[in-house]
Amino acid sequence: QVQLVESGGGLVQAGGSLRLSCAASGRTFSSYVMGWFRQAPGKEREFVAAISRSGGTTSYADSMKGRFTISRDNPKNTVYLQMSSLKPEDTAIYYCAADLRVTVSTTASRYRYWGQGTQVTVSS
Repeated sequence: QVQLVESGGGLVQAGGSLRLSCAASGRTFSSYVMGWFRQAPGKEREFVAAISRSGGTTSYADSMKGRFTISRDNPKNTVYLQMSSLKPEDTAIYYCAADLRVTVSTTASRYRYWGQGTQVTVSS
């Protein structure tokens, strides 16, 4: 089992940047595929980005490509989401997720472990 704690959210103006962090504890961090998802008020949870166990493979939702970058530091048990050129529609609670699998997944139901989320608000 792994525990996930997100941080780095906040209020930013449109066009600005934020870096989210997700610290993991428990079993070996490098055993987990990691993902970021987000949920805006009144909307379903949606995929943002995912990264393989080694960090060598990443996947992004189309609307995030070129603006968001996922990375991980296995010795530090941390995964990051660097967000730039933020838009008001990026406003949401951002969740970190983890699962023991071989390949990255864009599907929320395939991730077993979830953090509590961190709020990102982008003002226009």
